[in-house]
Amino acid sequence: MKKPLILVLCTGNSCRSHLAEGFLRRALGDTAVVASAGSKPAGYVHPLAIKVMAEEGIDISQHTSKHLNEFLDRDVETVITVCGNADQACPMFPGQLNRHHWGFVDPAHATGTEEEQLAVFRTVRDQIRMVFEAYAAGRRDGRTPT
Repeated sequence: MKKPLILVLCTGNSCRSHLAEGFLRRALGDTAVVASAGSKPAGYVHPLAIKVMAEEGIDISQHTSKHLNEFLDRDVETVITVCGNADQACPMFPGQLNRHHWGFVDPAHATGTEEEQLAVFRTVRDQIRMVFEAYAAGRRDGRTPT
């Protein structure tokens, strides 16, 4: 049986969607294919996103910033948007059964010293971890829609 594809979307596909992708991949293991994309991809994964995920033991350094159009010809079971702009720009994908929206502040807009920016990235990372680990647990237990 083909594994379901879960697609996490945000506008730039440089921070939030990669954080969520990393946590979902770890939590779901080989039970699903998890990917992320953006409506206006930045073309890179933010270095501070890579750094704060490494603190959690998750390596996203090989992730790439992709456009959501790359998935329009694929069966996407579940679409999860993590920002309002992506939620509004999100098309329907072939095979899509579920859509969820959980918005988070964009840490890429953090200002100040690197430590101050890291604090924002860590806060958003921890919020995303809590939501996406709960979602993954619900999927595994059959308590949430796939």
